[in-house]
Amino acid sequence: MPMCIRFPIALVLSIFCFALPAWADFQAGMAAHDREDYATALREWQPLAEQGDALAQYQVGMLYHKGRGVPQDDRQARKWYAKAAAQGQPKAQFSLGTLYFNGEGGSKDYQQALRWIRLAANQGEALAQTKLAIMYDDGNGLPKDKVQAYKWLSLAVTNGDKPAPMLRDLLAKEMTPAQIAEAKKLASEWDPKVR
Repeated sequence: MPMCIRFPIALVLSIFCFALPAWADFQAGMAAHDREDYATALREWQPLAEQGDALAQYQVGMLYHKGRGVPQDDRQARKWYAKAAAQGQPKAQFSLGTLYFNGEGGSKDYQQALRWIRLAANQGEALAQTKLAIMYDDGNGLPKDKVQAYKWLSLAVTNGDKPAPMLRDLLAKEMTPAQIAEAKKLASEWDPKVR
């Protein structure tokens, strides 16, 4: 076998061998979490989080946010969510945005909330899409815009957020048929790859 083919195969195999133990540790953490053994989940996820694993960082943040296996600490939750969010993890982006929105773990900051929630919404995170719709409807951190609110609720419905259909129906009662048509058009044209 030529050297130019052996090197990439060896590289792929070595990456795979290193990734398997990390995935096994993450899965062990999930199994512990599912058993509500949060201290064990933290022991499994913390080293992975410290090594930069975005999903483990999100899970560690969630444990701190909910006070599971550790004392509840929104500053720590914000720290771990921020690390995962910076790597593009949508659930962490939404969670971090929500902490900023509510002023948990630090000061309330609607601009940071909007930044992170919008990033998650643009990745198809249904809860973030619903929250972004509510922010548009209420004018939190951005101008009120019922058309944008309806658009984001429509996307959240498509992505399976359970309260979104009811919220969209309530919002529609406050809109003109032209506004609804515009919002539906925007939702149908939405492409997460363009964001």
